[in-house]
Amino acid sequence: MSKHSSRNAVAAAIAVAAIMAMAQPAHAQATDGLSTADRAAIFKAAGATKQKDGRWVICTDDPQTSGASIDEVRDLNGDGRPEAVVNEDGTFCNGMAGTRFALVSKQADGSWRSMLDSEGMAEFLPAKGKDGWPDVSVGGPGFCFPVMRWNGSGYAFNRNEYEGKRCTP
Repeated sequence: MSKHSSRNAVAAAIAVAAIMAMAQPAHAQATDGLSTADRAAIFKAAGATKQKDGRWVICTDDPQTSGASIDEVRDLNGDGRPEAVVNEDGTFCNGMAGTRFALVSKQADGSWRSMLDSEGMAEFLPAKGKDGWPDVSVGGPGFCFPVMRWNGSGYAFNRNEYEGKRCTP
């Protein structure tokens, strides 16, 4: 094998490895420090079901979804336990927003509970509802987004807002 063809073979191997790494679905990239059991419990609390190919899917009717992914894990309300945001893409079930999210929270008994799920994108705001839960702006197409506030038993509509200012849709 010549020096030139050896370099080409190495370059090709590196390219294939890079492509394979990028092709990994987000849900398979466990970099969040969660246990396998917690990951499964988070997906289940978000309403996802595990498919034969290993993907977790919320909208099982969508033939083109890449599946759900856990995109954020942190303590949002200051209780010392993590919350997780699960997202799933696709316009088939999520309309023009093209995505949906579920906010789930680890409970004192170790189980996970769904706190809020909606079409759109979650943005956690500095304002807080009861028990330190952040207000959540539900983004999507347009300019005036609903803001949900925790009332002690669930997230409920509080106001519409755009770029930090109240608005009327």
